[in-house]
Amino acid sequence: MKAKRFLSVFLLFTLLVSLTATSFAAAEEPVLPEDPDIQAKAALLVDANTGSIVYAKNEHQELYPASLTKIMTALLVMEAVDSGRLSLDQEITASSTIESLDTAGSTAGIKTGEIMTVEQLLYCMLVVSANEACVILAEAVAGSVDAFAEQMNAKAQALGCENTHFVNPTGLHDSQHYTSAWDLYLITREALTHPDFVRISDTGDITLPATNLHEARSLHSTNYLISVWRSRGYVNKDAHGIKTGSTSEAGHCLVSSAAKGSLSFISVVLGCDRLTLEDGEIRTMSFYETNRLFNWGFDNFSYKSILSANEYPKEVAVSLSKIDHVTVHPARDVEVLMPNGLAPEDLERTITLRSDPVEAPIAAGDKLGTIQLSYKGTVYASEDLLALNDVEASKLLTFWRDVKLFFAKPAVRIAGIVLAVLVVLVLLWKLIFGRRRYRYGRSVRSSSRQSYRGRRRR
Repeated sequence: MKAKRFLSVFLLFTLLVSLTATSFAAAEEPVLPEDPDIQAKAALLVDANTGSIVYAKNEHQELYPASLTKIMTALLVMEAVDSGRLSLDQEITASSTIESLDTAGSTAGIKTGEIMTVEQLLYCMLVVSANEACVILAEAVAGSVDAFAEQMNAKAQALGCENTHFVNPTGLHDSQHYTSAWDLYLITREALTHPDFVRISDTGDITLPATNLHEARSLHSTNYLISVWRSRGYVNKDAHGIKTGSTSEAGHCLVSSAAKGSLSFISVVLGCDRLTLEDGEIRTMSFYETNRLFNWGFDNFSYKSILSANEYPKEVAVSLSKIDHVTVHPARDVEVLMPNGLAPEDLERTITLRSDPVEAPIAAGDKLGTIQLSYKGTVYASEDLLALNDVEASKLLTFWRDVKLFFAKPAVRIAGIVLAVLVVLVLLWKLIFGRRRYRYGRSVRSSSRQSYRGRRRR
């Protein structure tokens, strides 16, 4: 009876310990941020400092970009300025080509024959999305709109864009004019290397001086994140630029950037709707969802040090040396953007060696492998592992290694086999034919002595 009670108590105790351990393990599981479920055909949030993707939805899907096209147009103009083919204060006269543009598109009211500087045209293009400014600048850079479109496609290819094809510098709809959220990020990342693009695209409101055909222009950005002239409900003090776009085919689109503390993001949203809510509010989802993306990123991510150049994660076996191992270390300190609920110690470390063992000689700083840090399939870093110190090779061990390698070569093996076969054949030949000659010689001499019939001397 006592034995049964003891067994029952023991089983109950074991069950409680198991449940406690399970609960503790569950409590220790990192808590990752919930997916923001951005309402757009495609969306992307990228860490501007490291290029790592923080959020992605259909980022490689081919979609219509509308006026986000003008980021590429501005990039080519900036490169023309950098190369000296244009200057920001250079005056350009608008040609009659602009008269063929759809009058329903975005405009700054520029007229044929009007003279404006390259910088003023960039303001018209990036602040109020003026289509005629795009055409004027395209002709100044390449001579014609078609030639400029060829340059746009060449630049897209050079930047690594794989789902992009441009037909015009404006973004006016064409079935063969498309790109993707990821490709737009690549284009924007390059454009942001030009300080003048950053400055102009981040302009909320500006007044341009009068020209030969127009009085002074007051321009107010189409980007509601940085300008309150059209709407006050979306302004984000952390946002900067970059470009809006909308057509009936593309929907409402926005590429923007935002910085807060040490964090900096680039966002892309494509194919958003404009909704009328129950209370009558009209909500443009490209601005609303971009703000959600930025807030989600700032609230849930931070930089963490996950690898140090002064740590030694492994000793690598060494051959051809009197020393049997060498210590490796990461090539550099690594700090990455991670979810707040994920700690560096939660990351799985996977070490891949160049070979095991590694042959001497080895010089300090030689790459001997890589270390990858990941969590549930998401790779946060991959870094080279370098030898900590020199390891000299043994001349004797190296000599024997070379001898083995020499005789391991197929040609040497074949030659060795052929030689061995020849030696065997020679031995067999001597053994067989040598005996025959010996027997034949003895029989001849014996026969000669027996058949001799000459006289004997007395």
